[in-house]
Amino acid sequence: MPKLLIATGNPGKQRELRALLASSGWEIVTPEQVGVHWQVEETGRTYAENAALKALAAARATGLWALADDTGLEVDALNGAPGLYSARFGPPRADVRPLTDADRRRYLLQLLAEHPRPWRARFRSVVAVAAPDGLRWLADGLCEGEIIPEERGAHGFGYDPIFLLPTLGKTMAELDLETKNRWSHRGQAVARLLPALRAAARSDEEVTPWPAAHG
Repeated sequence: MPKLLIATGNPGKQRELRALLASSGWEIVTPEQVGVHWQVEETGRTYAENAALKALAAARATGLWALADDTGLEVDALNGAPGLYSARFGPPRADVRPLTDADRRRYLLQLLAEHPRPWRARFRSVVAVAAPDGLRWLADGLCEGEIIPEERGAHGFGYDPIFLLPTLGKTMAELDLETKNRWSHRGQAVARLLPALRAAARSDEEVTPWPAAHG
């Protein structure tokens, strides 16, 4: 079974992606398991560019096929912010303490306090798969919802505790892993890649690039 590297050190993403890729035909490994670490500057101007940068850097550093995502939360009242900068979002600070997910949620709610509700928002994700010799596939996913002012749920990570899915009446952090993966932006993107990943896992021949999928 060929190895596919999940190119993230985020434990929450690793958990989700392992479940999503369980039927892919690949042995899923993490950076910790392969013992190789790399750094990549997210200089892309789109989610797709950043996802590709991360997947390519991981594949070339390890010699394995690699999968990476770039995901953002887009809030209508903030003109689409934090968007591409969701993971680096936060208030100006003098100290050097790393920002936590709770810091980012708190800051987002502070900015939204002066805007009327509902605070409509969406998660947007692009997932990239790369081989050491180049990018193979890109696929995207979108999950519509709204931001709420109180945190709910003990699952998930990032902005999940304040991102409500109105259809379900629950936040992302209130969903079990199976349900979250069925509804989420990242789950949609990976689902679009699964046919190509399964075909590549079965084939000993060079796999030709798949056109980017758009949802």
